[in-house]
Amino acid sequence: MTSTRLSRQECAVTVLGGPTAVIDMGGLRIVSDPTFDEPGPQGYLTKTAGPAVSASALGPVDLVLVSHDLHPDNFDKRGRAFAETAPLVLTGPLSAARLGQPAIGLSPWTSHSLLRRDGGGELTVLAVPAVHGPEDGERDADGYVNCEVTGFVLSGPGLPTVYVSGDNASIRTVTEVSRRVPDISAALLHAGAARVPAKFEGRPLSMDSRRAAAAAAVLDADIVVPAHYDGWTHFSEGLADLELAFHEAGLSSLLRTATHGSWVTLRP
Repeated sequence: MTSTRLSRQECAVTVLGGPTAVIDMGGLRIVSDPTFDEPGPQGYLTKTAGPAVSASALGPVDLVLVSHDLHPDNFDKRGRAFAETAPLVLTGPLSAARLGQPAIGLSPWTSHSLLRRDGGGELTVLAVPAVHGPEDGERDADGYVNCEVTGFVLSGPGLPTVYVSGDNASIRTVTEVSRRVPDISAALLHAGAARVPAKFEGRPLSMDSRRAAAAAAVLDADIVVPAHYDGWTHFSEGLADLELAFHEAGLSSLLRTATHGSWVTLRP
């Protein structure tokens, strides 16, 4: 893990490990699903690798996106402490109620806008649905598979439209996002086919590699950046599986992979 300050970019994303990514766009620095704990047991899950870049190396952050707050592989102790120091956290309504300030809860298909630092107007963050497990999985008391999970779409004048999937395993949901937001140009997809034997007969809780390739085709995105495929023992598919699935689908040209902590441009 490096503590060297992470340079600012015009319009790019870097994955730090697990689900955690840094997105620079519109002069803003955005962090999604912050996880900064060291490797080791996390309840019934086990973390095998820490982030490529420390939280202190990120500098001032304008926005934190939390897809869900109940699972440590997406929001751990240091990630929570990090989010509490941010000026704004966007998440789902139930997560926001648990987190308190500075969290704002967004129901699916509602949005929040914030002023950009590049003078280009506003960045709009649209909350979109996600299904954290099989479509036919048992629903909890609030109507969710596994728990409430929120995806996000980032957009603004002169910027690419970027989809952040969160822990979504549903192609039907991706299709709905694509229908409502037909101009997505870049997608940060949580993959890894996360599996927990005690849940849903061990079926994937996040996209497997073939579903990630299918999601890329449905979205018709120009750029796909994978996340959530390493760093935890319950992630059952890795980067090689993703590369093979995209190759077999004829979509290798869309897939952007880089060493964790290295930047990938969000413009085609």
